[in-house]
Amino acid sequence: MNKLNALISSLLLAAGAAHAADTQPGCYHANETAERAIGYCSAVRNGNLLYVSGHTGSGDMPGAVQMVYTKLGKTLAANGLTFADVVKENIYTTDMDALVKAKDLRLPFYNNHLPAATWVSVQRLFSPQLVIEVELIAAFPPGK
Repeated sequence: MNKLNALISSLLLAAGAAHAADTQPGCYHANETAERAIGYCSAVRNGNLLYVSGHTGSGDMPGAVQMVYTKLGKTLAANGLTFADVVKENIYTTDMDALVKAKDLRLPFYNNHLPAATWVSVQRLFSPQLVIEVELIAAFPPGK
């Protein structure tokens, strides 16, 4: 019986440690329930950098681009940043031709501050209806 109690205690301690690791400092959730179900943070701060997970859009590409950059702007703002702080942008799309036609719709968000960027055409995103996913890296200004 003592071995069983020791095993149960060990399991409970391990579960508590796993939960503590799951609530890492610097993790920002835009939709905590959904993000925990999949297993990610919407954004993670590490030092002076904020790594923003891919935000997605569906439907026609112009609408999807507006949707994604609006959501990205909210995540940046929730962390005290703007698009002016973005240093790297990665875009994944299932329709590069449509993205190229809609590319100028993202420019007002950056307001003439352009990050380094990579655009990649993919066969499919997490859900089949998604047409674009954009992830960002932003730098916090000194002292922030």
